[in-house]
Amino acid sequence: MKISIYVDFLAKTFGKINFYIYFCSVKTNRVIDGIRKDISPESKQQIELSVAIANRIYEILEIKGMTQKDLAQRLGKTETEVSRWLSGTHNLTLSTICKISTALGEDIVTVPKS
Repeated sequence: MKISIYVDFLAKTFGKINFYIYFCSVKTNRVIDGIRKDISPESKQQIELSVAIANRIYEILEIKGMTQKDLAQRLGKTETEVSRWLSGTHNLTLSTICKISTALGEDIVTVPKS
């Protein structure tokens, strides 16, 4: 089985982010090195950004003494949906990020102004 097909299978099975985090943390061997090499720079960046956004939301919740349930109530969503968003494996839309930011009263993502 080609490594790239195996990578696709594992990514679909475990979710791209969990798959990437797992394979970045395991010891090096020939197969793992091949899998790491097959993850595109774009996928790596998307995963890192997704995790960073989820971590930022968790940070704000902690600072404000809020729970996922509190955030879900403010957004009119279920706690399960918010939990899925904060897993770091969900591809949040800009619209959703804006809604979360507004509900928390804090910036989640900032872009340098020129």
